Amino acid sequence: MAQLCEGCWNRLANEMALADGATAAPMPDPDPDDVAWFEPPVCPECGTPVRVCRTNYDRWVSLATVELPAKDVPEPLRWRLMPVAGRASIPTAMVAVRVRGIDPLPSEPVIPAHRMMCVTGEG
Repeated sequence: MAQLCEGCWNRLANEMALADGATAAPMPDPDPDDVAWFEPPVCPECGTPVRVCRTNYDRWVSLATVELPAKDVPEPLRWRLMPVAGRASIPTAMVAVRVRGIDPLPSEPVIPAHRMMCVTGEG
């Protein structure tokens, strides 16, 4: 398997992000000493809550907060959350992975990209 230099990897990841619609701003790292109430992120277009997740290629995507059957979600907007194991093989984080290759069963749950659910149609 080939390894890419930093510049080539960033170009490839940015192209993948544009194709997948993974253009959300990253979530800020929370300050561990901050005790203020933390609100979930909302779509700047429609104001509904979104789930902002890191992708498996280190970009960020806004996902809907509900799962839907795969038959109800267009193929380019299907995502899944996959656990990432830490050093002790215990899942410590989740990454968003586009559903590609093998189509899921029609009743299998997937998470749609928020732009499918956005009431403005631009999210």
